[in-house]
Amino acid sequence: MSSYKKRSKDEIAQRIAADIPNGAYVNLGIGQPTLVANHIPEANEVVLHSENGILGMGPAPAEGQEDYDLINAGKMPVTLLPGGSFFHHADSFAMMRGGHLDVCVLGAFQVSVTGDLANWSTGAPGAIPAVGGAMDLAVGAKQTWVMMDLLTKKGESKIVAACTYPLTAVACVKRVYTELATFECTPQGLRLIDKVDGLGHDELEQLVGQPIAH
Repeated sequence: MSSYKKRSKDEIAQRIAADIPNGAYVNLGIGQPTLVANHIPEANEVVLHSENGILGMGPAPAEGQEDYDLINAGKMPVTLLPGGSFFHHADSFAMMRGGHLDVCVLGAFQVSVTGDLANWSTGAPGAIPAVGGAMDLAVGAKQTWVMMDLLTKKGESKIVAACTYPLTAVACVKRVYTELATFECTPQGLRLIDKVDGLGHDELEQLVGQPIAH
């Protein structure tokens, strides 16, 4: 087995932020993706959208500076950049469904090698489905990226040949960012964008359980 160091959640978020083009309108999903807001390069003008009705969202506030009347879709306190605004939920969803977002970054339970997304329910008995705006974002944004752990707590890959959980959207995911590697989902299958130092390609394929093109 090779020796390698996993990326932290903040390192994954920083990796995603580096890929967001200047001038992009971006939605950050609930959970891990919200960390991306803290790593947008200051030189870039990226407009962050939250589905509960915010445009121009900034990074998380400093400790003690939280305003719980200004929160993101995950009910976490956020900041508002100069020129930012907040508005009705319906207007926010019109932005999502109308193709006005360049990128959305979502979490996931499973992603197929061709980009199918399952992120709202495991289908387990007693599980509480929580689709939120994920379906609207996955099909409305020009690009859907996923930020997630590559492996489950049982050591099984969350990137699969075909999703076994209820689907959110079909063939929508373009990139998957994980603690070990960054992938592109294509109609032909999975392609490697980058991986952590020290992790061999064959070992990564073994962990994922799928062929990965260079």
